Amino acid sequence: MMIKKLLVLFLLYTVVVKAQLPSKGYNNIIPLPQELQFNTGQFNLKNCKAIVVEDKSLAKEALWLQLYLKNLGFNVPVKNYRGADAIVLQLGKIKAAVNSNEAYDLGVTTKKITLTAQCDIGIHYGIETLKLLAGKSHHVNACQITDWPAFAWRGYMIDAGRNFMPMHLLKQQIDVMSRYKLNVFHFHFTEDIAWRLESKLYPQLTSPETMLRNKGRFYTEADLKELISYCKDRHITLVPEIDMPGHSAAFKRAMKTDMQSDSGLAIVKNIIREFCSTYDVPYLHIGADEVKITNKNFLPEVTSLIESLGKQVIGWEPGGNFTESTVRQLWMEGATKISSNKNIKYIDSRHLYLNHMDPLESVASIFNRKICNLDIGNDAALGGIICTWPDRRVNQPEDVLLQNPVYPAMLAFAERSWKGGGTAGWLANIGAPDTKAAKSFAEFENRLLQHKALYFARLPFPYVKQSDLQWKLYGPFKNGGVLTKVFAPENQNFNIQKEPGNLNALGGTLILRHWWTPLVKGLLDSPEENTTWYATTRIWSDKDQQQDFWIGFNNLSRSYSSDSPKAGTWDNRNSQVFVNGQLIPAPVWKQAGLKGDMEEPLTDEGYEYREPTKILLKKGWNKVIVKLPIGSFKGADWKNPDKWMFTFVPYL
Repeated sequence: MMIKKLLVLFLLYTVVVKAQLPSKGYNNIIPLPQELQFNTGQFNLKNCKAIVVEDKSLAKEALWLQLYLKNLGFNVPVKNYRGADAIVLQLGKIKAAVNSNEAYDLGVTTKKITLTAQCDIGIHYGIETLKLLAGKSHHVNACQITDWPAFAWRGYMIDAGRNFMPMHLLKQQIDVMSRYKLNVFHFHFTEDIAWRLESKLYPQLTSPETMLRNKGRFYTEADLKELISYCKDRHITLVPEIDMPGHSAAFKRAMKTDMQSDSGLAIVKNIIREFCSTYDVPYLHIGADEVKITNKNFLPEVTSLIESLGKQVIGWEPGGNFTESTVRQLWMEGATKISSNKNIKYIDSRHLYLNHMDPLESVASIFNRKICNLDIGNDAALGGIICTWPDRRVNQPEDVLLQNPVYPAMLAFAERSWKGGGTAGWLANIGAPDTKAAKSFAEFENRLLQHKALYFARLPFPYVKQSDLQWKLYGPFKNGGVLTKVFAPENQNFNIQKEPGNLNALGGTLILRHWWTPLVKGLLDSPEENTTWYATTRIWSDKDQQQDFWIGFNNLSRSYSSDSPKAGTWDNRNSQVFVNGQLIPAPVWKQAGLKGDMEEPLTDEGYEYREPTKILLKKGWNKVIVKLPIGSFKGADWKNPDKWMFTFVPYL
């Protein structure tokens, strides 16, 4: 009798545990919900007989869900229905730690799906989660989800002032934002290079002769209204930025006057009145950074006017002489001066510029990030915005998405800004092997790669698996400034299996010292000039074969006029990579030795936008040694900073 009881208890325990463990559907959710419980069984969308709406305010979301089901091939009516095999959308109270207006409950059984939220926004997010649970199948695993975002602002910014981006690409990015519950689209369209928004009052602003790139390309009034509406349909707030008084050389060329002059300020005020009466947006971002304020009245007067017209002002911090009512977007400030003043609201964009990030680095860095230095937001700490600044000219608009890790980083930021938490400080690496941080990253990476396969097959998504690549690092060896000097790890008899490393690390991209050290922490606690390090690992191959690899040694920022590598070299540090003792030659660069020039587009300098390096592997284990010498930490000039790093990862 006792044995039977124990067996029953064991079976019950097994069922409960299995229900709690992540199932196949778990891999399909980004961002991961705050509370998630999987149960047994599935709801078959094919059998759905009705979408039931219990409040008229949810009619729009019902149509959104209906369209999704129609695209799957199912014509499901929206109607009153009391039977089984239905999806019910309803309003109700949700127990959420913060941001309850965006929270939702999602209950899935074999016979019904019930989605509850306090308003239509929560219903919208619940539908997006439901779609991710289904993935490419017609089945949704039974589950119970209660979910809410840790931060109210979860944004993405694109600079279309320097390099014009057509409407279809902007919408593509907004669509991805919507799927992953990002809710602020920061649209930067005026710059020194060009003013790219139509003004009926001052058509000369968008004259081709005032533009330095993409001459004559700008957004019409209809374009911007269309984008605002497109965002609203997806519960995304479009935040337009008209930079003033800085980044305004295009304005000066067109209007023949400086913004801060009396005549310039009068024109700016007219533009603001025109803008605020034309577009239905709650915010107007005025930039106001990287400029000498010569007219102390400029920003106070502009701010007062914008606020009188019913818009809230946002400005970059550090920036000009803002009023306390101006929301600050942090790009360099340490968040102490601002966060200590409870009257000032702020948004975090510090070290969230994708144009400065290597693709593999970006996902690790953003996943580890603690937004606003907090686990969750509050009334002052609104959240964050990741930014893409393609300062350097591109050959075609699509290159912005290819040369910057927009979509991988967007998913990592969606996870972090929704879930909250993160790690103190700014880290550029995954974390030490076998640590909680490394395991947490590996779990997220698995979901990220699932989404790459499911949703980004035809879109640029520069990311591959890296969390399982383990390295031993040896050093520092004093090279006396001779970067070609040879040390023990290059010896053929050096046994990387037996020789203990000075440091162990994970990843496809390892950053020894970031160019923004000590703000951004690399692998080395105390990096030294005129030293050489070696990184070693082993790659398994089932057979003799040629395999593709991503290899790189200095991911060039798309914001600096950096020099291209010289012919026959990987970089200016004499970095090298050996596989089974064979030196892997550098690529044949298309513009070898090109001196940095912001008007010369990058072509193949980054591993993510050139053909992978092909390496002959032997059957079994293959020994990899990466040589990493460095001289001075000071770059050739401020346009060519030295980020001491390398990338080596199978391109699979």
